[in-house]
Amino acid sequence: MATEAFFTTEEKKAFFSKYRQLLHQLDFFLEKEDVNKMKTMMRKAVSLDCYGRDRNGINGLLRNIDTALIASGEIGLKRTPIIALLLYRPVMKKMISLEEVKKVFDEDVVLILQRLLKTSDLYARNTAIDSENFHHLLFSFAEDVRVILLMIADRTCLMRLGKNLKQEEDRIRLATEASYLYAPLAHRLGLYKIKSELEDLSLKYLDPDQFAFIKKKLNETKSSRDIYIAQFIAPIEEKLKKTGLRFDIKGRTKSIHSINNKLKKQKIDFENIYDLFAIRVILDSPPEREKERAECWHVYSIITDMYQPNPNRMKDWISIPKTNGYESLHITVMGPQNRWVEVQIRTQRMDEIAEKGLAAHWKYKGVKEDAGLDDFLTNVRATLESKETDPMDLMKQFKMDLFKDEIYVFTPNGEVKKLPAGATILDFAFLIHTGLGSKCVSAKVNGKNVPIKYVLNNGDTVSVVTAPNQSPKRDWLNIAITSKARTKIRQALREEDTKVADIAKEMLQRRLKNRKIEMEEASLMRYIKRKGYKTITDFYVDLGEEKLEPNQVIDEYLELIRKESEANDHSETRSAGEFMTTTEIEELSAGKDVLVIDRNVTGIDYKLAKCCNPIFGDEIFGFVTSQVIKIHRMNCPNAAEMRSRFGYRIIEAKWSGKGDSGYVVTLRVTGRDDIGIVTNITSVIGKEAKTKLRSMSVDSMDGVFQGTLTVIIDDTKALSTLIKKIQAVKGVKTVDRLNA
Repeated sequence: MATEAFFTTEEKKAFFSKYRQLLHQLDFFLEKEDVNKMKTMMRKAVSLDCYGRDRNGINGLLRNIDTALIASGEIGLKRTPIIALLLYRPVMKKMISLEEVKKVFDEDVVLILQRLLKTSDLYARNTAIDSENFHHLLFSFAEDVRVILLMIADRTCLMRLGKNLKQEEDRIRLATEASYLYAPLAHRLGLYKIKSELEDLSLKYLDPDQFAFIKKKLNETKSSRDIYIAQFIAPIEEKLKKTGLRFDIKGRTKSIHSINNKLKKQKIDFENIYDLFAIRVILDSPPEREKERAECWHVYSIITDMYQPNPNRMKDWISIPKTNGYESLHITVMGPQNRWVEVQIRTQRMDEIAEKGLAAHWKYKGVKEDAGLDDFLTNVRATLESKETDPMDLMKQFKMDLFKDEIYVFTPNGEVKKLPAGATILDFAFLIHTGLGSKCVSAKVNGKNVPIKYVLNNGDTVSVVTAPNQSPKRDWLNIAITSKARTKIRQALREEDTKVADIAKEMLQRRLKNRKIEMEEASLMRYIKRKGYKTITDFYVDLGEEKLEPNQVIDEYLELIRKESEANDHSETRSAGEFMTTTEIEELSAGKDVLVIDRNVTGIDYKLAKCCNPIFGDEIFGFVTSQVIKIHRMNCPNAAEMRSRFGYRIIEAKWSGKGDSGYVVTLRVTGRDDIGIVTNITSVIGKEAKTKLRSMSVDSMDGVFQGTLTVIIDDTKALSTLIKKIQAVKGVKTVDRLNA
């Protein structure tokens, strides 16, 4: 290979080491001539500069090899997808043709390459997910899960290289995309280790202070945690050895991301989290279902004999595995010092599936295929086939489906059905059949009559009751939670709306004709828009449902035409010199999807968020709501959750100019309760030009002073100066900016 000019000395050494590692991982799965064929093609790709460095200086071929190692070693992909991955870039750049690949390798490699090319925008570049790309991604997901596994490997590789990205905004965009989309996908496919890593790295890039805080706390408590784990494990280990079972037992610390979630949800201090770790017992059992289950339950009985179990926190995913194939027995027991400890019991086969997910199934011949995943992919395909599906709603619903816990219910014949927690009778009915869901009026659960909004519980036996004249209603969307049910309900409602709209349109045209009025399509569209309707169908539906009075609509339509006609008659010809040039904000906004904020510019519907009170100079982003774009600081306390749950609503934003009215900022000041400290602080504020003290509240106890100041200030530069001057006041210890 032509590596001298292409690699640095360190890169060359790293590449050949990783290349040998990759061949070793794939050795059993490669065909006889595969290695030589790959060498030939990669030499050609390097000579044609297909693997050049990107704008961050990352070598393309090294990144490809790193991604291939993750895909094969950590995910479990083998020959075909790995070859496709290594050839993707030269094929995308048209340096190597698909026909050439087909001659050298086979049809399946070409097929994966074609599907990778469909998602090239997502795969090749670090871009935020938009609705169109999201559709392409889901099509690939439904077509060939191997493509998604390759993309997860690529995003994992990029996240590990995140510190090498030169632009902070690139790192934030990458982390947002990973937490919003690729971590949930990894979770759905059972890749728990990669899912946790993506979540941790996302937190590291999006909220580095919180990440560093939790990491520091974990390091500080490591020794005491290790001592406790050893103390807990010792008697279990002793008992298990006497049974003759072969096993491995260890403690596993929770991920930083999950600890952060617990801190936020429970609003507690780090010191009050007692389940920072879980104990995992991994049995070396033959991969036969009955023997595996028997040994896992044997270990369960030994542990629960020694430590008191909590029956409310037991999860049996051995009897009925999760839809992504996850199998494990989870129990929580009262350990020494009256501390609850989670114990996970599984076999080596189960552990490998838990780590590598879907791909690990392929290793074990005779393991039943995952019907739950097949059902899930069928639902994805059905949703995508609906051309009128709102992409944004699809993104929200898809992510919601990924993260919901599962319940198990039974049909009257005893067949087990899996549904997300919170599912209702409607969700169950649509899961069985679309026709059953559409005609559903109630159900019998465990022999008792219940309404369609009844929320199902684990173990319920459900029999759906239908009526021939029943049809989906709009309020059903507030009852159903699964994407399949909601998609089918929307389709039925749209079909009904279309019928109503067609009748209403015909009626309006007849009324106009009777009054000898000629309808102008453009003028009618302007009228409909002024009335606040997003689509013409919505307008006609309201007309058909008599929410609008036809004669009043015609009168308002004629009044609009009259006003437009008068305005045109009074308009004057102006010279080119009288026209205003576009403002900086218009030019920037037209070029790319970046919101530019200027307090003096009108016509942009935005508000500064109250949760973090951004001011000019803060790093900011926009969050799209149904009424307005809200501007948040990058370190807003709600930022991580917004990016994780609603990444598709986030847009880039930056300041352009500033207003004269100033921005409201709240400061907390603490210090010694010295004589005159309040006077000195207010004096400092009073001397600052264009800074006004709006309000001040002061508390004093045991010689400690604490004050909350609200000031009006121009920008972050002026704020920084003010904070430094207040900190210089004698007796002041800390000055902190509050979010709200």
